[in-house]
Amino acid sequence: MTKQNELTIIQYPKCSTCKAAFKSLQAKGNEVKSRSIVEETPSAQELKELVRQSGLELKKFFNTSGEVYKELGLKDNLASMSEDEKYELLAQHGMLIKRPIVTDGTTVTVGYKEETYEQVWKRNG
Repeated sequence: MTKQNELTIIQYPKCSTCKAAFKSLQAKGNEVKSRSIVEETPSAQELKELVRQSGLELKKFFNTSGEVYKELGLKDNLASMSEDEKYELLAQHGMLIKRPIVTDGTTVTVGYKEETYEQVWKRNG
């Protein structure tokens, strides 16, 4: 369990959007722990929990503009896959996961929009 105001950002360290998100979180007074989406890819079970906590649909966790998505032909194949197959696919290919994912253990955001970060991750006090 994370301490109050301690966030984990699951990101691709070379991604400029992820870097901007990390800086934004720190600027808001949060303690931020970085985790590589490639070296420490979330498991299918962990992804299920992240999706549940985010309140978003599973499809929002797919990086639809990434190379892996295109290489695997998921634009045409994703709809016919079972939910478990989708989770396994994400767990096997870190670069297939939309990033950054930020969590404090109970709340989860996916992607980076400053307006969302201002509402969700602004430290109180």
